[in-house]
Amino acid sequence: MANLALETESTLTNRFQTTVPSPVRKALHLGKKDKIKYSIQADGSVLLSKLTEDEADPVLGDFLAFLENDMKKNPAKLQPLGEELRSSVSNLIAGVEFDLDAPLSDEDE
Repeated sequence: MANLALETESTLTNRFQTTVPSPVRKALHLGKKDKIKYSIQADGSVLLSKLTEDEADPVLGDFLAFLENDMKKNPAKLQPLGEELRSSVSNLIAGVEFDLDAPLSDEDE
């Protein structure tokens, strides 16, 4: 392995989640809500790096720009969410509570 400076490990939970070890967070200057990029090499090794805004998914960005332009050009085609679809979605998520900003609980780990 080329220029190995430090080796560390972490464990996968039952939900395939892990905590990024402190030395890795420090080396990559990671903070809460930062995104991590995984680059899988041909030999099976994986490079881990901090995802910067410049590296955001270009396909998603182009798609969102397409939607924005289409809505501006064709505002008459925009339709409100129908009652039937709204009701269907409401039934699917009834009783489900979530907070996307809340940290995972110990039982989720």
